[in-house]
Amino acid sequence: MASSSGNSSGSTQLQNSGSEEDLQHVMDQRKRKRMQSNRESARRSRMRKQKHLDDLMAQVARFRMENNEILSSINITNQNYLTVEADNSILRAQVMELSQRYQSLNEILNYMDPSNAFFETEDFPMIVDPFMNTMNYLCLNQPIMASADMFPC
Repeated sequence: MASSSGNSSGSTQLQNSGSEEDLQHVMDQRKRKRMQSNRESARRSRMRKQKHLDDLMAQVARFRMENNEILSSINITNQNYLTVEADNSILRAQVMELSQRYQSLNEILNYMDPSNAFFETEDFPMIVDPFMNTMNYLCLNQPIMASADMFPC
C-alpha cells in the first residue's frame, strides 16, 4: 500500500507538472497575444495622431490662404476708400466754390434789379437761366478750380 501511494503521488506530480507547463504555455500565449494587441493599438494610435496632425497642417495652410485673401481685400478696400475720400474732398471744394459763385451772382442780380430781391427767399431761391441774361456769358467758360488739399477733412 505504501508503494501504491508513492506511485500515485508521483503520477500526481507528473500531472501537476504537466498542467503547470500547460498553464504556463497558455499564459505565455495570452501574454504574446496581449503584446501583439497592444502593438496594434499603439500603431493605430500613432496613425490617428499622424492623421490629426496632417489635418491640422492642412487647416493651417487653408487659414493662411484665407488670411492672405482677406488682407488683399482689405488693401483694395482701403485704396478705394482713399480714392473716394479724395474725390469727396474735391467735390466739397467745388460745392463751396459753386455756392460762393451762386451767392455772388444773386448779389449782382439784386444790385442790377432790386425788384427781384422781393421774390427771393430761403425757401424759394431765385433760379436764373444764364442763357437769358447776357451779363452771365462771361462766367460760362470759366473752369472750376478745386483740389483735394484745399480744405482739410
